[in-house]
Amino acid sequence: MIGILAGTLIGVVLGTISGLVPGIHVNTVAGVLLGFQFVLIPVLGPEILAAAMIAALVTHTFLDSVPSTFLGIPDPDTALSVLPAHALCMEGKGEEAVRISALGSALGAAVAIPLAVALALILPSLQGVIDWWVGILIIAVAGYLIVSGESPGWNLALFLVCGILGTFTLHFTYLGSGMYGSAALLMPLLAGLFGIPLLLGAASGPMPPQRYSGITMEGKEIGKGAVLGTAAGAAVGWLPGLSNATANAVLASAVTYDRERRGFILATGAANTANAFLGIAAFYAIGRTRNGIMAALSMIDAPVFGALLAAGAVAACLAYIITVRCAGCAGVLTGIDRKKLNFIVIAFVVAASVFLAGPFGAFILVLATLAGLIPGLVNVPRVYCMGAIMVPVVLYSFQVVL
Repeated sequence: MIGILAGTLIGVVLGTISGLVPGIHVNTVAGVLLGFQFVLIPVLGPEILAAAMIAALVTHTFLDSVPSTFLGIPDPDTALSVLPAHALCMEGKGEEAVRISALGSALGAAVAIPLAVALALILPSLQGVIDWWVGILIIAVAGYLIVSGESPGWNLALFLVCGILGTFTLHFTYLGSGMYGSAALLMPLLAGLFGIPLLLGAASGPMPPQRYSGITMEGKEIGKGAVLGTAAGAAVGWLPGLSNATANAVLASAVTYDRERRGFILATGAANTANAFLGIAAFYAIGRTRNGIMAALSMIDAPVFGALLAAGAVAACLAYIITVRCAGCAGVLTGIDRKKLNFIVIAFVVAASVFLAGPFGAFILVLATLAGLIPGLVNVPRVYCMGAIMVPVVLYSFQVVL
């Protein structure tokens, strides 16, 4: 238990860093920890390494809402949530947005832990049937989103353009270089689609005063967001080829991010964290490595399922406290010139794309930014940019080689 507790604390620290610093994914943390396994394992055993990985994964799902809310930089797992969260920040309600996301993550963890145990016992015998339906499910969700919008023609065109861009990016991942190469290409892709266009179109002037007067959501709205978010996160956490970005798109069909901003933020927070716990269950039940953390776990002698769920639960409690504390620091942004801040953020994204993924990452960032400007030009919701993720997932599920 000493190893589990020590690993959990280490993971919370690393997950906080990866969540707060844009461009650093939690999968990077897994690689760093694996590099120290020859030092950590002989001293405290493999439990410390496994617990640190799980704690970092769970903690990251809480803290990644901070840069997306205050800076408008999307995390690959929660790209769509940057839109309502950053909008609330521009109204002086950034702390509320982060607190709502943290509440969603906490509720998602509370529901996902027992759900992970149940699904690990029930679903393995049905896995063959479940896998077959993944592509059809995504097509159905995408079709509903497209035809239910005000401009189905433009919706479809934007979805396909972004789908082609996403497929192109994943097909040529070997061109990625930089520090992390192909593993970092989602960062410039989603930053270009969801982050930079938002910053380019933002108003100038000083950052509005950030004031927190409580979470203005009714219990019914909180319950709806928690249930929908956890269900979406559980689905993508178990099904092959899916990610939290896919869960965001699915949630957008049930909770509109432009009219139900707070509900959408809470739901995506719940989905993000629930996905982490269901990924652990899928690893133990059917041997699927849903992310870099699970792939790293497969390389060591991981402890029992219950021990890692306990580490994740402790990490969720600590991460909630840290996230709320970070949200309380929003006041330091008051009065900062938004035009200069946006320029700094854009420059950071460009530099990070080159540093993490090389020249090809910068090229993808340019293409994605051009595609990301289309919604504003033709007045359609940005949700259809999720074609960049959904189209490759559908092709993968039908075993079409990218």
